[in-house]
Amino acid sequence: MIENDSFPRVQGTSFTPEWFEKVSINTPAAERRAATLTTRRTVKKDWQAAWLARAITCIDLTTLAGDDTAGRVQRLCAKARAPLRPDLAAALGLEGITVGAVCVYPTMVPHAVKALEGSGIPVASVATGFPAGLTPLPLRLAEIRYAVDQGAAEIDIVITREHALTGNWAALYDEIAQMREACGPAHMKAILATGDLKTLTNVYCASMVAMQAGADFIKTSTGKEEVNATLPVSLTMVRALRDFRDLTGQWVGFKPAGGLKTAKDAMNWLILMKEEAGTRWMMPDLFRIGASSMLGDIERQLEHHVTGRYSAANRHALA
Repeated sequence: MIENDSFPRVQGTSFTPEWFEKVSINTPAAERRAATLTTRRTVKKDWQAAWLARAITCIDLTTLAGDDTAGRVQRLCAKARAPLRPDLAAALGLEGITVGAVCVYPTMVPHAVKALEGSGIPVASVATGFPAGLTPLPLRLAEIRYAVDQGAAEIDIVITREHALTGNWAALYDEIAQMREACGPAHMKAILATGDLKTLTNVYCASMVAMQAGADFIKTSTGKEEVNATLPVSLTMVRALRDFRDLTGQWVGFKPAGGLKTAKDAMNWLILMKEEAGTRWMMPDLFRIGASSMLGDIERQLEHHVTGRYSAANRHALA
């Protein structure tokens, strides 16, 4: 993870329910605001290319499949090191560009660490019984420690949705705080599985609890729910980030994940960050995109910017 000296690592706070317990999110208003975000700003030509290049640096290039192998992870890491074809990178002045991180299952971490050695690209690992998070807490904490011991620099944890659905916010805080402690030096991204939380009010409250418990990032989804990252959910979480920063001075990152596949998706979420949080929250130390196929479409759009022609998608394989 890219560090910035002006931002000490998130420390969280004590459990403070008065920061969120009386909050109620107006869902129709959030949906209207989200719908207008991508129609009120246009980014074209060289600026669009620059934004897409920024998106590449924010991607957590991900493989979380049951048939993952060392070979697949190694190919993914090769793509992470060189996300653009050399001719495109040279034409755009982007030699040396890399993605933000590579995200894998815990048992794949050693393969990723070896393949990324010397690149500066961190390895992120899901943990805590991903994606359901319903294994016993001691096992979830042990899985975090295992992934860190194997070399993961970032841990994507999942919360117990039951705590959020029943309003047991103190239990959720205690659980996430223990996970943060188990992460040690590794940065922790708290996956809220927002598609399971039913209401935007629950999303806001879960976001605030995760940040109080010390999450370095809050993340929308595992990618395995029926509904994953959406703009209204992301808007709610970003406003929670702003509120937490205003209350504590601590800057927490944001990661949308699940269902983001195209260059247009990347632009939409970058616009959200620009409009709601400002330019500083568009940097990879505060913004990540969980994706796999998105990178191929971004590369295709950048080729069109350079050559004026669209190529077949299969010319931009993921790995």
